[in-house]
Amino acid sequence: MANPSSLETLVDLAAREADSAAERLGAVLRAGEEAEQKLGMLQQYRLDYAERNQASLTAGLSAASYSNYRAFMQKLDQAIAGQQELVRECHKRIEEARAAWSASEQKKMSFGTLASRARSQALQKEARREQKLSDEHASRQALSKRKLSGAR
Repeated sequence: MANPSSLETLVDLAAREADSAAERLGAVLRAGEEAEQKLGMLQQYRLDYAERNQASLTAGLSAASYSNYRAFMQKLDQAIAGQQELVRECHKRIEEARAAWSASEQKKMSFGTLASRARSQALQKEARREQKLSDEHASRQALSKRKLSGAR
């Protein structure tokens, strides 16, 4: 197993990577929300425009006015279709960023677990070493007492 300090370095690097992935996820989430809001505004504008012009359409329009109305509605429909495609792309980027963030969080947690185990093993090893030294010291003292009591 790698030593605890190199694992701590890996944990720090993984944490930075996870933070960066979280920031990217936040940015694409915001972009997705903005794209959806813009789509909603375009759809609402189209609906409002059609409603405002409904009276004119039923009362009768000149051919040029009707042609202008149809051309503008087509342009609105094209803008809406383009915005819908942008929203779909944003959703795709959101899922990719979410997967990248999740993977980086998993990596960070894995390194953290390894580092924790390494620290625990190092502490156990140190405790065994100290116990061995303590036992050796106690054994020497007992031997020394026996020699002193046997010499009398």
